[in-house]
Amino acid sequence: MEEIIEGINNMTISEPRKKNCIQVSNTKRSLFFYVNLAKRYMQQYNEVELSALGMAISTVVTVAEILKNNGFAVEKSEAFPT
Repeated sequence: MEEIIEGINNMTISEPRKKNCIQVSNTKRSLFFYVNLAKRYMQQYNEVELSALGMAISTVVTVAEILKNNGFAVEKSEAFPT
């Protein structure tokens, strides 16, 4: 029983959220809201991370392409194992 209590006390519930991460939704905001927000984050943090799930992934790709085509961003690819 003591081992279980010790394990619970040593657990971390969640990692702190990154300050330069934008979680993109497909329905809540317009495309250019995220483009302008990403520009502001890059001015403040010099780097921005765009994050999305499901149907919002296409919105993230579009935002990233707009930023890249306007010279605000450089493409950085990450591969995730499936």
